[in-house]
Amino acid sequence: MPAKPAPIKKAGKKEPAKKAEPAPAPVPEPEPAPVEAAPVEAAPAPAEGEAPPAEGAPAEGAAPAEGEAPAAPPAEEPKAPTPPPPDAAAVPAAGEAAVTADPKAPVDTEAAEAPVPEEPKPPSPPPPPPKEPTSAPVELFVEDKNDTSVSIIWSQPETIGHSGLDGYTIETCKDGTEDWKAVNTELQKSCRYVIKNQTTGDRLKIRVVALNAGGRSAPVCLPEAVLVKEVADRPKVRLPRFLRQRYVANVGDKINLTVPFTGKPKPVVTWTKNGQPLDTKKVNVRSGDRDSILFIRSAEREDSGVYEMCVKVEDFEDKSSLTLQIVELPGAPATMKIVDTWGFNAALEWTPPVDNGNTDITGYTIQKADKKTGDWFTVLEHYHRLNATISDLIMGNTYKFRVFAENKCGMSEGAAVTKGEAKILKTGIDYKPVEFKEHDFNEPPKFTTALNDRSTTVGYSTKLLCSVRGSPKPKIQWLKNQMVIIDDPKYRQICVQGICSLEIRKPGNFDGGVYVCRARNDHGEATVTCKLEVKQPVIADADKK
Repeated sequence: MPAKPAPIKKAGKKEPAKKAEPAPAPVPEPEPAPVEAAPVEAAPAPAEGEAPPAEGAPAEGAAPAEGEAPAAPPAEEPKAPTPPPPDAAAVPAAGEAAVTADPKAPVDTEAAEAPVPEEPKPPSPPPPPPKEPTSAPVELFVEDKNDTSVSIIWSQPETIGHSGLDGYTIETCKDGTEDWKAVNTELQKSCRYVIKNQTTGDRLKIRVVALNAGGRSAPVCLPEAVLVKEVADRPKVRLPRFLRQRYVANVGDKINLTVPFTGKPKPVVTWTKNGQPLDTKKVNVRSGDRDSILFIRSAEREDSGVYEMCVKVEDFEDKSSLTLQIVELPGAPATMKIVDTWGFNAALEWTPPVDNGNTDITGYTIQKADKKTGDWFTVLEHYHRLNATISDLIMGNTYKFRVFAENKCGMSEGAAVTKGEAKILKTGIDYKPVEFKEHDFNEPPKFTTALNDRSTTVGYSTKLLCSVRGSPKPKIQWLKNQMVIIDDPKYRQICVQGICSLEIRKPGNFDGGVYVCRARNDHGEATVTCKLEVKQPVIADADKK
């Protein structure tokens, strides 16, 4: 009956009874699960004519709050409680003891009005997003192709989604059919793939599909079928800049020249020297897909010449040539002779060398040797003419001459030597010394710098300076107040190269006066004077006190 739960609400409004608070056993904190089954919610459970549930019966596993009265009215006799679970037995026992002690005790109003607050449940995780495939890859095009393979390249899909991207599948079929077949056994991670082992002349339709956990994406296809055939490209020799001029190397050098070229399919490369096939015993050629290498292990002068490289693709060809020059030191000049000798000079002439070292002669070096010593000395170098005049030869000596040739590699090892000798004869000139009158350097002393008046303080050393000249060297004397200063340790006299100085060490009140410096020699004497003032030191007023 619905009228029976009413006493529960009224009882909740009464003042709480302090007698119901003590319990024989400690009441554990109610667990979240039994709190959900509050007594108010369980009140309408009995049907009409049925008795309410027994006091403190944990039929629904709910533990009554501290001091709460059971739901049964006091008039009815309590039924035997259903045995509670082992872990919740202590809580109902405490409630029954409270009811038996005082069934009419007031119930805690706050506990009845507000049941135990439910602990907030953690929010349930959102459902996982549905697995969806990516959008179609974009920008598919042919990067390269030849007679047996096609290289394609594409960009990743614009929209990938939560499922990510696992890879790509490349599918092909022949033009005119729809029999698409995957050509890669494993998923392709990169956005580039080479479709190999194709038949020359076939027309292929190609498409790319992106795959992930959501399945296959929409395919991206080439706009038209691809013909499996090498793309013909006119051949072109890319001769490096340093080979467009004459390439010069020394005898014995290793020659390794790389010449790049382009063309499709792979061009046929041929080399010639001066219009003739190469001698494979001396010159080696290695050609790749993009360049050709001309290699000579040890260059000789016979390897010099014009080398021509020709690349050919079908009916197209391109040629380029380079000039290789192998040089070495030149030979010695052919002949050398003395044309004339006069005074201290000798005129020479010579002829160029027979062997110029396979390059132009850049100059000559001429040397001379005295017959007495036999030592060679260079008198001219990097000289360009075939004749020269050697000057400043020593009278009475006999000379021989030799000449070396020079080119880019250096100076020739051998030299052409004159057969004859150039003898510089004595002309019989009598030497007459020039008569001149010796200058008389004697002079009386003369002061070039005079003494200056000085002022000093008691206890502070000072120095007097002047300068004098004369020949012979004058004798210096210092005077104080017309008294000669001799061996006084208070004064130090120095005269070095005409600079005269008198140092007065820690002068006193009586060291002031007129000082004179006197210079005297056999031709006269000279003096200079100055005044020296010795002042008392200034004492501050504070120091006086």
